[in-house]
Amino acid sequence: VQLVESGGGLVQPGGSLRLSCAASGYTLDRYNIGWFRQAPGKEREFVAGIEWGGSSSYYAGSVKGRFTISRNNAKNAVYLQMNSLLPEDTAVYYCAADRLKYRSPVPTLRDDYHYWGQGTQVTVSS
Repeated sequence: VQLVESGGGLVQPGGSLRLSCAASGYTLDRYNIGWFRQAPGKEREFVAGIEWGGSSSYYAGSVKGRFTISRNNAKNAVYLQMNSLLPEDTAVYYCAADRLKYRSPVPTLRDDYHYWGQGTQVTVSS
């Protein structure tokens, strides 16, 4: 089982990035998927999560209105569109799968997730 994030990079404040999370050896369509991030010296924090069927999504207050999570179960992938990026969004971003199938609502605690990807670096700087 492997989750692989991609799409990170260096962007100026106000810019946009789209992160992707692809799975191999694992079918995502039964599981909620979460995006988390970890900045240097800080705890890993919940950013956004999407329900297994894609009908509901949840966001941390700090990103609500700027980030959009989506999924394409046919492609076994989840995405995080990040707009209006701020320097404080700088972090390594991780995707992870819920430990349980078909859970509702989407959990926001790190311990409720497993099969973490290796992360992708997002740096917002001028």
